[in-house]
Amino acid sequence: MATCFQIQPPRQSLEDDSVVLFSTSNSPEESTSRSSSCNPSPLQNLHNQACYKLTVTNLSYTITQRPWIPTSMKKQKTINILKSVSFSARTSEILAVVGPSGTGKSTLLRVISGRVRDKDFNPKSIKLNDNVIKIQAQLRKICGFVAQDDTLFPLLTVKETLMFSAKFRLKEMSPRERENRVEVLLQELGLTHVADGFVGDDENRGISGGERKRVSIGVDVIHDPSILILDEPTSGLDSSSALQVIELLSSMARAKKRTIVLSIHQPSYRILHYISNFLILSHGSVVHNGSLESLELTISRLGFKIPPQLNPLEFSMEIISILEESYSKNYPSEENRKEIYPSYPQLADKDTISDPFLPRMFEITVLCVRFWKIIFRTKQLLLARTMQALVGGFGLGSVYMKLRKDEGGVAERLGLFAFSLSFLLSSTVEALPIYLQERAVLMKEASRGSYRISSYIIANTLIFFPFLFIVALLFSVPLYWIVGLNPSVSSLVLFLSVISPDFISGNSLICTVLGAFFLFSGYFIPKELIPKYWIFMYYVSLYRYPLDCLIINEYWSERNECFGRRVGDNLSECLLTGRDVLKSRGLDKDTRWINVGIMLAFFVFYRVLSGIILARKVLKTTL
Repeated sequence: MATCFQIQPPRQSLEDDSVVLFSTSNSPEESTSRSSSCNPSPLQNLHNQACYKLTVTNLSYTITQRPWIPTSMKKQKTINILKSVSFSARTSEILAVVGPSGTGKSTLLRVISGRVRDKDFNPKSIKLNDNVIKIQAQLRKICGFVAQDDTLFPLLTVKETLMFSAKFRLKEMSPRERENRVEVLLQELGLTHVADGFVGDDENRGISGGERKRVSIGVDVIHDPSILILDEPTSGLDSSSALQVIELLSSMARAKKRTIVLSIHQPSYRILHYISNFLILSHGSVVHNGSLESLELTISRLGFKIPPQLNPLEFSMEIISILEESYSKNYPSEENRKEIYPSYPQLADKDTISDPFLPRMFEITVLCVRFWKIIFRTKQLLLARTMQALVGGFGLGSVYMKLRKDEGGVAERLGLFAFSLSFLLSSTVEALPIYLQERAVLMKEASRGSYRISSYIIANTLIFFPFLFIVALLFSVPLYWIVGLNPSVSSLVLFLSVISPDFISGNSLICTVLGAFFLFSGYFIPKELIPKYWIFMYYVSLYRYPLDCLIINEYWSERNECFGRRVGDNLSECLLTGRDVLKSRGLDKDTRWINVGIMLAFFVFYRVLSGIILARKVLKTTL
């Protein structure tokens, strides 16, 4: 691993780089000599140091569009995204996949990186070192994949982002070794000067777009993959930033003996000098596979002259239909093309399939630290939730100050409890933006085996539970004493009841679901009047059990207390006692702690359900 972490020498000038690349890209003998300098390591370290040749032969990929109307009225439509695509990508080189929009560039990269559905993967079309890839897990293990969109936490610094990735991906290293790895990578990526700067996004100011792209690359090369696949790494960048990214990739390919495949849209003339070979696609088919010089020769043979203001790649887009026809005639099958390659080590199935995870406690600890950093730095959420709880508690307290001990006071207490629960339970939805923001990162990291989904759920619970509990205290304590609720020891139920239900798997229907739970809680419609086909909602309502807890807590010790007397001569006759209030809700027994247990069961149920849903999404993700 020592060669993987060395600091790169100063970059050569642009002209020097272009000479080196073009002098080696078209000569089989020189290419063999250069690639053979990569000394294959033992099989046990294969995916860290070994050289790889990626060979794709007659790769096709189709999708089926299912109509919205029944199939009896309209047939399913099959679309061919890729059509018999063949090429080879070698170590120490950059292969660029280019072509008009919609030609299947991104799809091709996802297929060769093992990020499509298992049923759509053809195990006969992709080889690594002349070994057929049987399952996608092998590709995911060896290939680093950088998606077009940067999936990063905006409120983490550059160094923190790389350090968390190192902790998840470099489990065999000591903390000191991981720290050194990150420091060296920051130098290689040219990010040392922004190491302590926030990554940022559209809403949070941070590093530049080019620097953010380099951070994305760093996250996926932290474990030193032998093959790196990038989808539009220069998309959205200015010409200078795009050139810096390609220069970085070229340096990585040469210094680390890495095989790099990327898609690119309209590269500048200066960028072309850093790319060894080009794979041009049109309508899912190959129209050119080779160097830029060979593309110029092909264009000349077809009788065209490249205008001085255009480079060969730009001009090829204008005559791409002619290139497609010519290529299909001259190269009907890539299997007949012979090239000279160096010898490559064989793959070891056990090394590419097995990947032990980090110890669970380490995973949970690292995730908890990251969760805490993100929540603590979300100042708006912290301030808003704190102020919301305090203002809500004191505000409600001022409205319901010193409730009377009569029939009107009973109704007011019930309204207070219902509103408080609605206020606190609906406020948990405010954690939804944080979850949505981190969902893409979660999908990417979990799909790469960085940590278990169960570890994520546990860490999320450990961090958010105290946060919600503090909010409940800030709301409940002032409200409790200002209103003058029953001062019994079991008033702890008030806190437990307002934080136990939780919706970590929140979605666009969450408010509707909470509204339905509130409707069938027994506050608006008594249980006896709920239609039979809706009665199940009464038993699954998140509002019912905490509401019952609060009512029992308030009136159980005052069952014999009179809250209403007959108006007239006989003022001693009591019409409403605490027992009557309890009976009106069907509360003949003290079920406070049973209800607390049910609420905790809801809490566990929704967390487990969230984990199952996330795990299924991770299996299907292509990030």
